[in-house]
Amino acid sequence: MKRIVVFVVLLTALLLTACGPAAAAAPEACNAELGCAVISKDQTLKVGYAGPMTGDYSQFGIDMSNAMKLAVADFGDVQGWKVEMAIEDDGGGAEGGAAVANKLVSDPTFVAMAGHAFSGATAAAMPIYEKAGIPMMSPSATNPDLTTKGSAVFNRNAFTDTEQGIGAATYLYEKLGKKKLALMHDGTDYGQGLANVVKEHFIELGGEAVAFEAVTPGESDYSAPLAAVASTQPEALYFGGYNAEASVLVNQMEQAGLSGVVFFGGDGIYGKDFLSKVGDNGEGVYAATLVPPGTDPILKFNEIYLESYGTEAGVLSAYTWNSYDAVGALVKAINSVAIVEGDTLYIPRGALVQAVRTMKDYQGIAGVITCKESGECNASGPVFYIVKGSEWIPAE
Repeated sequence: MKRIVVFVVLLTALLLTACGPAAAAAPEACNAELGCAVISKDQTLKVGYAGPMTGDYSQFGIDMSNAMKLAVADFGDVQGWKVEMAIEDDGGGAEGGAAVANKLVSDPTFVAMAGHAFSGATAAAMPIYEKAGIPMMSPSATNPDLTTKGSAVFNRNAFTDTEQGIGAATYLYEKLGKKKLALMHDGTDYGQGLANVVKEHFIELGGEAVAFEAVTPGESDYSAPLAAVASTQPEALYFGGYNAEASVLVNQMEQAGLSGVVFFGGDGIYGKDFLSKVGDNGEGVYAATLVPPGTDPILKFNEIYLESYGTEAGVLSAYTWNSYDAVGALVKAINSVAIVEGDTLYIPRGALVQAVRTMKDYQGIAGVITCKESGECNASGPVFYIVKGSEWIPAE
């Protein structure tokens, strides 16, 4: 008798289970090759960012992630689900870039990448995001080769090193009247690539490139390569690299016999950290940057940034505003493909990749973002600043 009772109880439980409500089927869009990110009602969906959060270049990572947090506060809702920033330290290099990408794609709630910050890390991470179907929008990876690799997922709203390199060469030759240019670089994808663009265009304009010297990042004495440069008697020195190395070069130029030679750098040297390291030696240094016009949205953002972080927008890096816009653009694309079924949010990954690549007329605070088939979504090009009285001001 006891066995019969147990059997009846089990049979009843099975029948109740079979007759209960079936789990909601995934949308048809999730049958595509890349599938869907599936977010339950108690989860948040994640947009990633990776840059150097510690070390010599940390001002870039801190500034950009700060702006992205403000973007999430403003736009961080997808069909009632909260968007969260997944912020990682990749150190700015290829090894860190790949490691962070592998970590992020292992999270099923991770759907898009607002980065990476540096070109070397970006290049290493791209194949990993490609395989996982994660669209990227980098506010700052400027190496022109990144959009020539046939990637379906890499996009950027930053100007390229081709644009800033041609602009710098033209400014040096035509505006400043320099005819003999020495070039130095840090050997990175970004720094060496940028210096090459400047060199080639300067020669095309009719100038002479008298030196092309590399420095080793992280060192504190560049007297040997500076001496080699000084022996060529240049009228100007262009450096492709970041502020840590640029500041060492600027501080040692006079001792190397380069007093009075114009120092010109890319967007990688712009910011408060450079000024704090060079002091009075920085007077007259030029750099490329992106400083958008003082429109009402920009002024409002600048006010909120200062209130939130105690420093002015654009002081730590040139990419404050681009970073805010990158997250806003990605969240808009996510919203455009999101599907809600019951208590579950589905993000079709293939559709999201396509939505980002075909984005048109997104009104950001730094400009309008429209993506080309290559992934170039640049809203505006570089401008040049000069150090006067220990401050960066627009160059004439």
